[in-house]
This record gives sequence, structure tokens and C-alpha cells, in this order.
Amino acid sequence: MSITHRALRIRPDISAEVPRCAMVMAAGLGKRMRPLTATRPKPLVEVAGKPLLDHVLDRLRAAGVEKVVVNVHYLADNLEAHLHSRCKDLEVAISDERDLLLETGGGMVRARPLIDCDPFLAVNSDNFWVDGPTDTLKLLASHWDSDKMDALLLLVPQARAGNHGGSGDFHMDSVGRLRRRAAGRIAPFVYTGIQMVAKRLLDGAPEGPFSTNILWDRAIEEGRCFGVVHQGLWFDVGTPAAIPATEEALARG
Repeated sequence: MSITHRALRIRPDISAEVPRCAMVMAAGLGKRMRPLTATRPKPLVEVAGKPLLDHVLDRLRAAGVEKVVVNVHYLADNLEAHLHSRCKDLEVAISDERDLLLETGGGMVRARPLIDCDPFLAVNSDNFWVDGPTDTLKLLASHWDSDKMDALLLLVPQARAGNHGGSGDFHMDSVGRLRRRAAGRIAPFVYTGIQMVAKRLLDGAPEGPFSTNILWDRAIEEGRCFGVVHQGLWFDVGTPAAIPATEEALARG
């Protein structure tokens, strides 16, 4: 049996409750998506007929999320206006980074007081996924074990990472525990931009802007960073060229 399949069987109960609150990362500058981001933030760039952010919000709703905490920086007014018109059925809290872009880790620290559940979901607003046999976020929640985990990352095998040209991010052992790709080597799994996080992961975090990688590295060292393999489709939609490639792949089914 492969590592992929063993890891999926850590917690097979797909009826597990998804956290009611999710942080949506929406503050990035979208430089790789230029010129499409010259007049709109990257989360509002359309793929398959609607903004990337709306795809994420729809997935969160379907999984039972009731509140979203959204960080904003670049063209923040546009994002706030969109959320106001699009999220009548969700509680929305804005984590304002207009004064300083805090990166992924610093953004979570700034948003922490607004996040009212533990653990919580953290989802990049520019990532595009299609569920496999089960709801992806419910799959993630079904593997959560608070006694063992500070972070649980949704990963996709490198061979199934649409539009992604990197060397992979992580190796995973037979129980889902993660370790980093070594420099100059290839790793079999790519991080999708979707994770479930305990608030204690943020304890002792640096001040100001910093990457979530700092927090993950600490959790990896302590044996408390785990992964789950995504069962459906996932696409890296980071450049204008990735949009038609993604839409063509979706059309092929």
C-alpha cells in the first residue's frame, strides 16, 4: 500500500465537523498575475465564470463554515465591496492590513482576535480545487487530531498539481507526519493553500511580516505538522496563462 493511501486512513470519519470559522488569505499583491491585477486584486480575477474568491467562499459554505475572516491590503476597498455584496449569508470580519502587508504568518497573527474557533481553517483565496469523492474540507477535518497536531495541511501529489512547475514541498510518512523537501531534491507532495490550524501554532510568533513557513518548521521539528492528500483536482492559478489552461482541464473533466 502506498504512503498516499495509508495517510488517508488516519481518521476515516468524513462526518467530522468542519470548523465554523475560516481565515481567507486575500491580501497579496498578485504580481505574477499582472496585467490582470492592475485594476483588481488577484482574488477577484475570474476563472471558470466567477472570481477565484467566490469559488473559495462557495466551498466554505458547502462545508458548513459560518464565518470568514478576510485579510485585505492591495485594492482593499474593492475586496470589501465584493464581500459585502457576495456574503449576505456569511458573517464576515475584515483583518485590515492596509498599513502594512504582513505575509501569511503575520496575517494570521493579526487576524487571531477575530477568529472565534479553535482549530480554524486557513485558505488561500487564489487557489482552485474540485472535490473528489468527498467534500475536501470535511476530509481535512476528519483527519484532525488535536492531541497530535498543530497544523494539518492539504497536499496534492506533484503529478496531479495542475499548472504547477515546482519541485514539490513535502515528504509524508505512513501516518501523515511531514518533513521538508531537501535543497536540490524533489518531494512528492505540493501544498494546496488549504490548512487546518490550532491557535497554539501562533504562540510565540514573530512580530511584523513573516511567512507561515516559520510556524510550520517549528511544528515539523516538534512532530506536530501533518498532511492529508487531496482526492480531487487542484490547480495553481498564479499567472494569466494558467487561467485558460485550468478552464480547458475543467472542460475535459
